[in-house]
Amino acid sequence: QFGLHAVKAMRFIFDTATGWKNDSISTRQILNRVIYLETVAAVPGMVAAIVRHFRSLRTMQRDGGLLQMFLEEANNERMHLLTFVRMKDPSTLFRAAVIGGQFGFGTIFLMAYIISPQFCHRFVGYIEEEACSTYTKIIDAIETAPEGSELAQWRHESAPKIAISYWKLGTDGTVLDMIKAVRADEAEHRDVNHLVSGLEEGQFNPLYDPQAKLDTMLLKYVKDIMEKPQRSQ
Repeated sequence: QFGLHAVKAMRFIFDTATGWKNDSISTRQILNRVIYLETVAAVPGMVAAIVRHFRSLRTMQRDGGLLQMFLEEANNERMHLLTFVRMKDPSTLFRAAVIGGQFGFGTIFLMAYIISPQFCHRFVGYIEEEACSTYTKIIDAIETAPEGSELAQWRHESAPKIAISYWKLGTDGTVLDMIKAVRADEAEHRDVNHLVSGLEEGQFNPLYDPQAKLDTMLLKYVKDIMEKPQRSQ
């Protein structure tokens, strides 16, 4: 419960400081918010992966499929950031705030993760719940925005090319489609972190199936071989 209350308090402070109001938001407010939050959201996964990496080196044992999963989570959050900055170039002051936020949050989270990984994953799970809530409200605002408004344009505006490629949105992928994809990612991170918070130290990752991963790699290899142009004799 402490983790939940801590996240709620952080959200209240951040909402108040940034003037975020769920019933009245603009494209500028949305981009400022999600860009900053994604710079922070990419920290926990990388911290978890680094700590587990060094632990694996010290103990000379495998990590049970958790390390790679958190690296992928961190990279996924980074892709969220790289997508949104295609829509708005942050100012120098904004970038300075990002550096400060990363240093402060990153340091605290690293120390906390060394002490209690379970608490940190529960904490991140609650953060992701808030992220899902935020993106849901953004989506609702876009879908209900009156025609001609800035928010309504996102229903038809093409998503950045990086988003279309990463989420495979197709040539008709819109900003709204992209944000829905981001929300789906956050929901997955929410479920994963809540699940991992209940694992005992050394327990195998229930989401990691090495046989399925091998099968996928083999299928891709065979497909590549079949599609490879044959040289004329």
